[in-house]
Amino acid sequence: MFNELIVNYGQFEKRIALLEDSRLVELFAEKKENQILVGNIYVGIVKNVLPGMGAAFIDIGLSRTAFLHFTDINPMSLNKTKKKIFAKRKSSDIGKVLTVGQEIVVQVKKEPILKKGARVTGKLSIPGKFLVFMPGEKKVAISRKISSVTERTRIKKILKKIKDKDVGIIVRTDTESINEEDFNREYIGIERTWKLINKQAKHAKPPACIYDENDLSYSLVRDIFNSSIERMVVDDKKMRNKVISKLKKIAPELISRIELYQEDSPIFNAYGIEKEIGNIFKSRVNLPSGGNITIQQTEALVAIDVNTGSFTGKDNYEDTITKTNMEAAVESALQIRLRDLSGIMVIDFIDMKNEKDRDNVYATLKKSLKMDRAKHQIYPFSPLGLIEISRKRTRPSLLLSYSEQCPHCHGTGRLLSRDSITVQISRWLKRASYFIKKEDITIKVHKNVKKFIEENPDFFDDIQNSIKFVSDSELDFDKFRVFSTKTNKEFTNE
Repeated sequence: MFNELIVNYGQFEKRIALLEDSRLVELFAEKKENQILVGNIYVGIVKNVLPGMGAAFIDIGLSRTAFLHFTDINPMSLNKTKKKIFAKRKSSDIGKVLTVGQEIVVQVKKEPILKKGARVTGKLSIPGKFLVFMPGEKKVAISRKISSVTERTRIKKILKKIKDKDVGIIVRTDTESINEEDFNREYIGIERTWKLINKQAKHAKPPACIYDENDLSYSLVRDIFNSSIERMVVDDKKMRNKVISKLKKIAPELISRIELYQEDSPIFNAYGIEKEIGNIFKSRVNLPSGGNITIQQTEALVAIDVNTGSFTGKDNYEDTITKTNMEAAVESALQIRLRDLSGIMVIDFIDMKNEKDRDNVYATLKKSLKMDRAKHQIYPFSPLGLIEISRKRTRPSLLLSYSEQCPHCHGTGRLLSRDSITVQISRWLKRASYFIKKEDITIKVHKNVKKFIEENPDFFDDIQNSIKFVSDSELDFDKFRVFSTKTNKEFTNE
């Protein structure tokens, strides 16, 4: 498989596309007005403490206060008395550990989304390319994807030599065969960053951000560009130079894989990415054989429904179902990564009678999600024939990042039909007949509703008043306003 990164560095939006064999599988976008906050460290102020929830709300300078649970408090930041209280592990004691107005250093672990504020933790961590630095901890944890016992032993031996006693380390996946010098170089660099954060925490006036880890060149080098990427193409010279500068310190062998794009046509158009991005926002995705999957995203969960569509198969119906489900398993995994779906997901595959077929579909889904870098868990078929997936959310999905709630349907995706609205108006006029008798009436409606009424005037045949319908572009689709034509007095709410 040929993996490549295509980087589009624009003035208002920066985008990174991950291609596997020329197909878009992941898209990262950073907008000027919608900065990523996960990993940023703040000096905040405790605004509210709720013992019943075992949580506190922290002002970190955002529009909504951040949520800090009792279990996410860092005991190292507490005095001796409070440490003893915290050690009892009773979340209802949070009021004895934190007080309103107290300053506290926290790190964002989940982005704010919709009406929810950011989720924060007091247990700080600073990620590098190979290591995650955790001040105040002591443990060394190695990625499970490094399965070799010999390699795990070698890494632990190196880290015992270079790390301080009061620092915990998580070893990331892309560290196999990394030598002691590389580990030491990165450890020293992160340690310097931590000392700078400590210094800023003492002098910053809260609420204030004291560490922003989401500079695109930094996250690109740290999280995405690794030994599995064959090529990275960047359309901005300054961006390319920043990436090269960072790679010189930690992975100089990757520098030769970076290319500067200098053609006239936009880079995402040249690689066919722009067209694929347009399909991300469609709820229906077609499968190779003619079937399709439908993706519906809500605040609570994501539902993926599988359909045979136009695919009827050549042999029997069971073979048709199985082939559709296998294709749906592959496509669902890709769409989960591409759209950055998270939380609880439910896939409703077409019912299969054969248990072996169900096992094959489940195995295909697991294999297809193996490349996903986000932490996830896939559960086998339920008695209702559903597969459930939980996937960690760290930022809003692309749908939420690139769209806003419809002001007419308020996120339901449905509107009252034009005839239903017309019937509502007719009922209103009948209810109000005593108060508006002999009045000439002007009714303001949405332009599409006005058009329907003009085509169907019989809805108001039994109304005695003289009625004039006027379109109002500022009205929601399902709203109307009733006025006296002579005096312009409004009757709607009366």
